Amino acid sequence: MLKVCMISGSFEYGSEESLSNFKDHLKKHQLDIEVTMIVYESEDDEQSLQTLESTDVMVLFTRRLNTKGVELERFKSYCSLGKPIVGVRTASHAYQHYLEFDRDVLGGSYAGHFGHGPIAHVQIKKENADHPVLESIPDFDSYGSLYKNPSNATDITTLMTASTSEGDREPVAWTRIHNGGRILYTSLGHQQDFSVDHFLTLLTNAILWAGGRK
Repeated sequence: MLKVCMISGSFEYGSEESLSNFKDHLKKHQLDIEVTMIVYESEDDEQSLQTLESTDVMVLFTRRLNTKGVELERFKSYCSLGKPIVGVRTASHAYQHYLEFDRDVLGGSYAGHFGHGPIAHVQIKKENADHPVLESIPDFDSYGSLYKNPSNATDITTLMTASTSEGDREPVAWTRIHNGGRILYTSLGHQQDFSVDHFLTLLTNAILWAGGRK
């Protein structure tokens, strides 16, 4: 049984509803996964992260939470131990007092986003098309604004890029090994994305790959 902890706290993107839908998706496919959810009610909410001590894969979808002290140290400890992480969209700026997480752990370089409106056309990087995270996934469309990541770490493996009709193109999904642990980050994750089967498959594959399962 793979123990997955989903952490919700991205209110702009309705992360609680989105992750609940994803949890239902995993249950429907009868995978050998046990899901625990931690739900923040506001940026200043205090939630215990003690369950991370027995978590196999963390799915992180929070935004600029003001967590500090013991609970932030628990989060940092999980990361420093090289445990698996699947980061979704605003996870690049998950905790306001640990913004280095994006650069140091995810390998990203979040620098804002382009304007809302244009659909992002997601394309698989052909040279990495055989990566397990991309299994059964074709190119597809995403509905959120495109995030800017202009100077990612050199040791990431970019799996997907996305472009808009306005000519912007950015990496939107990559993997990395951090302190021995597998990481998948995707800047996709608008509410509408969670109704796209290909996106849900991407996250499912990411959990299984990060956790060392097929």
